[in-house]
Amino acid sequence: MRPSGRNDIFINADAIEVGAQSFMSFLKKDNKIKILFVTTEEVPFAQVGGLGEVMFALPRALRALGHDARVMIPYYGTINKNVFHPDYIFKDLSVPTEPDNGGKGLICSVRMSEKISDSRSPVPTYFLENQEYYETRANIYGYTDDRVRFALFSRGCLEFLNFYRDWTPDIIVTTDWMTGYLPNLLKTDYKDYRNLQNIATLFSIHNLSSQGTVRHHQFLQETERDDGHGSLPDFFSERMLYINAMRRGIIYSDLVNTVSPTYAEEITTVEFGEGLDPLLREKRGRLFGVLNGIDYITNNPETDPYLVKNFSVNSIHCRVENKIALQKRFGLPQDENIFMLGVVSRLVRQKGFELLEPILTDFIKETNAQLIVLGTGDTSIMDIFQKFEKDFPSNIRTHFQFEDTLPHLIYAGCDVLLVPSKFEPSGLIQMEAMRFGAVPIARKTGGLADTIDDYAPETDKGDGFLFTEFKPNALLVAMTRAFVNWRYKERWRELQKRAMIKDFSWNRSAREYIALFKRAIKLHAQDISNYKEKNNGVHNYDTHLGLKN
Repeated sequence: MRPSGRNDIFINADAIEVGAQSFMSFLKKDNKIKILFVTTEEVPFAQVGGLGEVMFALPRALRALGHDARVMIPYYGTINKNVFHPDYIFKDLSVPTEPDNGGKGLICSVRMSEKISDSRSPVPTYFLENQEYYETRANIYGYTDDRVRFALFSRGCLEFLNFYRDWTPDIIVTTDWMTGYLPNLLKTDYKDYRNLQNIATLFSIHNLSSQGTVRHHQFLQETERDDGHGSLPDFFSERMLYINAMRRGIIYSDLVNTVSPTYAEEITTVEFGEGLDPLLREKRGRLFGVLNGIDYITNNPETDPYLVKNFSVNSIHCRVENKIALQKRFGLPQDENIFMLGVVSRLVRQKGFELLEPILTDFIKETNAQLIVLGTGDTSIMDIFQKFEKDFPSNIRTHFQFEDTLPHLIYAGCDVLLVPSKFEPSGLIQMEAMRFGAVPIARKTGGLADTIDDYAPETDKGDGFLFTEFKPNALLVAMTRAFVNWRYKERWRELQKRAMIKDFSWNRSAREYIALFKRAIKLHAQDISNYKEKNNGVHNYDTHLGLKN
């Protein structure tokens, strides 16, 4: 299929009125919502971090609730062509690379995979295909032309939707800077496209620090900084290197969310805002936080194939067999009465493990505790743990490579899991660990604060141990509290049970997202009406958004 001509029909005031009325009609009928996630990762096609898991699980949960959720990602060269065979649904799509649809277009195609019958298969997924920018690349990220690659992806998505007649979303969800270009394009270069005018947008922040500029935003000169307003420049221009796609995604989207309520508040402060806190404070009325969920099929201690002994809340006494097996696997003394800590994490500064350096020696000496560390990351952090392992060969073991059989055994075998993060937008590790009965010791920040209730012995309530200040002694106090309470076995078992039964399902998260989608659609409809009233039918999104230049 090849488009014979562009369909950029100008939207006049009457069309705006019709668009607004159609949105309100949609809301009144409470129809199922058509949702398109435009993102860069989706299990099982492409994954680097947790984003791929979220883009697999959340759309599935939305479909289970009766909504039509789909995903669109680039057709990377790393996608296993022997396993996945998406069909062509649109060929020879010319994607402009300059403002106002100027310049020579890059030719793309769109494929689609529809298999959804398998309980572990993804939702219907579209793939934007381009030989030069996706298929010939060995990695998903990390190229000097990543800005071109992902701007092309955002614009290619809109071009596809403009011509495609089989399905049009009610809302597009974009994720992080890589697709922050899309809301910008939709409300500038594509603002007058009749086929796109009714599409609302939600911008989902998973990693605020990375904003799409050629250098980290902290090291840009004032003259290099992007104010975020107006059309994108020519994709191949020098100015494109300094476009802050994170800022633009926030400015131009109907709603913005991040992956926990506490983190949504934190990023409006100087400490956590990564230079965007003034903008986020202006957008506070359209900024929300929704916790991620976890997959209850793969995170199930009753059926997990990697455990030595399966167990449930009602048979939690069987859990100890996994502790003994874990000690045996790592060559540690096998004794259920030794307090055992676990670490399953990327070993980077954000995760806070440097706090252990001045306190762990005394803690091990006083408690004879054991520690298992699984993860990879910064050499400086791994060196800290290696030194401890050398100093305490009967207490500490490290494993600095990924092995998919180990995380769940560690969750099921350790008494506690350490999560002392400096900041944590959501965090999945603590939720997975709690599902297996490992009690979290964590800093009270972001998603950790939203998922863990600090244990109070006077009321016997709570399911973890929190500390507030990012200081070694604060972590030591939390570790000591956990150790002291662990010695009271009956109370500890009840604490574990509370952690195991806590609801971290994607069903809960999906229902919150549905409420956000409906809100975004309503706001988009109101904005369309306001454009007509304030501008006599002329679109000027930068002015209407009410943001300071």
